[in-house]
Amino acid sequence: MSGLPDIDTLIGTLAGALEKHLAHHAREAPLMVGVHTGGVWVARKLHTLLAIEEPLGTLNINFYRDDFTRIGMHPMVTPSDLFSVDDRHVVLIDDVLHTGRTVRAALNEIFDYGRPASVTLGVLVERSGREIPIQADAIGQHLSLTEHEYVKLSGPEPLALEITHKT
Repeated sequence: MSGLPDIDTLIGTLAGALEKHLAHHAREAPLMVGVHTGGVWVARKLHTLLAIEEPLGTLNINFYRDDFTRIGMHPMVTPSDLFSVDDRHVVLIDDVLHTGRTVRAALNEIFDYGRPASVTLGVLVERSGREIPIQADAIGQHLSLTEHEYVKLSGPEPLALEITHKT
């Protein structure tokens, strides 16, 4: 897509921002967790780039969404794969930060697994349109989009960003 760097460049930018944030706050040996599905795709690449030793965790936040009653349940809900987060530094990865509702749901689920020492949020793309006061600590790219434009990550191989228009 024109106007955006390629995915590898965005992931590299995000990895650099995460490294800087984690070092600045002395958050060593973090646990990385990706939000299903696009966040997991991005987290897999970051997990390797940042040489994180702990296994990658995954979250499927469908049961934690606040719009569950409006949109219904996806018939192929996969389980989360997470472990105790007690007193650990968690790096939560999602593909797109828009309204903040997905991140809110992910935080609720993380806290069901324990009480982390900290949670760092990294997103490939942060876009305009927040409904909940949530911000990322590390970002690959910020986009200012209209309320009728949406950014979507497709993948897993190859990963690609697309902006769509809805009326």
